[in-house]
Amino acid sequence: MPSPIVPVILAGGKGTRLWPMSRSARPKQFLPLMGPSSLFQQTLLRVANERYSDALILTGNDYRFLVAEQAQEAGRPLAGMLLEPIARNTAAAIAVAAVQAVNQFGRDVLIHVLPSDHAITVDEGYWLSVDQATAEAEKGRLVTFGIRPTHPETGFGYIESGQERAPGVYEVKRFVEKPVLEKAEQMLASGGFVWNSGMFMLHAQTFLSELEKHGPDTYAASKAAVAAAKADLDFIRLDAAEFAKAPDISVDYAVFEKSDRVSIVPVSYAWSDLGSWDAVWTASGKDAEGNVTQGKASLSDTTNSLVISEHAHVVVQGLDDVAVIASEDAIFVGKLSQAQKVGQIVKTLSASPETAGLTEIHRTAYRPWGGYSSILHGDRFQVKRLFVKPGKKLSLQKHHHRAEHWIVVSGTAEVTIDGDVTMLAENQSIYLPLGCVHRLANPGKILLELIEVQTGSYLGEDDIIRIEDEFGRA
Repeated sequence: MPSPIVPVILAGGKGTRLWPMSRSARPKQFLPLMGPSSLFQQTLLRVANERYSDALILTGNDYRFLVAEQAQEAGRPLAGMLLEPIARNTAAAIAVAAVQAVNQFGRDVLIHVLPSDHAITVDEGYWLSVDQATAEAEKGRLVTFGIRPTHPETGFGYIESGQERAPGVYEVKRFVEKPVLEKAEQMLASGGFVWNSGMFMLHAQTFLSELEKHGPDTYAASKAAVAAAKADLDFIRLDAAEFAKAPDISVDYAVFEKSDRVSIVPVSYAWSDLGSWDAVWTASGKDAEGNVTQGKASLSDTTNSLVISEHAHVVVQGLDDVAVIASEDAIFVGKLSQAQKVGQIVKTLSASPETAGLTEIHRTAYRPWGGYSSILHGDRFQVKRLFVKPGKKLSLQKHHHRAEHWIVVSGTAEVTIDGDVTMLAENQSIYLPLGCVHRLANPGKILLELIEVQTGSYLGEDDIIRIEDEFGRA
């Protein structure tokens, strides 16, 4: 029986084209855009199959606990999590994953490289393409999956197929950059082109050999970054100095466009990179009027529209081709057919100090112990809702500039203040004076929720001295 394939899931992107839901602190792969599970969780569940081992995850330091939490929620153990100290595009990301996979599973290992933010319909055609790619990769080939185009898309790169090597497997004739509309229409009419999906099936050692030949700088930096990596809890921190030496280049430029060992498997299953709100609309189930809604929404005399709300009840009347996206603290309204322009809007918002925060963080922030939502803030006060998962505790900490009041809304709180432990039940409260060493824990079996009122001269999140922390942040 062949060895299991190692899924390599790329989960470090900070895309903001789905703003205001997607932000740099919680990008689209961690959002439930296509059902109750996030796109990352859907990717994990897609490889919960006898063909695969547990997944190896590539992500950034900021997302390490988010990845671990969502994997646990999905019930999927991980083979490892590599933390990239800086973004270095797909060539270095796949290279370090290949090095780790060879070290962990042996020189004959195959890796299936998957972006974490794609929506895919898994059917018989999907598994047929995986098996075709696996057989080709076992021959020492680098296999890319190409999506047969359904329309003249200008937002994707294309690949032209060559001669057939095996049933459903072809040589790669050439890669084509994102085209203008006229060129895209010509390629669609010719029938020999597919969209470049960014998914690959690779014999890891063959990939590394080809990278050493065609991208020696990336190869050397990736090998060194893994060799000097440090274990941190359940994470593997790549060496920052070595990883920084890798060129910021895509795997297509570094290897696939230069290698003579590249094959392609064209596929026809439903696929979307969900790169814009109109792509989310296209990939979603629609009502009789062509509308897609999520959250609290009421539509009247409205057609072909996308309406999503995280909190407020949104009502839309008498419109066509509109996107209304309401997050906790920002609302986007625009033509659905022009949703690709959101990226430019985000750049404008990011450039202004008054609005930059709207592109970076959500009103609700998630932590390994739970999280908090900002409710109200003024010059010398701030009100938050804290939620702590059963059995979890915050770090032992103190603040130099603020005092805090905690009021328990539900659950049981274990509060430590300067060594004294107090148990609080629903509707009970406690005061934490400025400078005290304190900790909050949830010893119960249900979620702990409380209201935190902060008062003081400075209320920033960086006014925190961690003395002890079970998540390695002290």
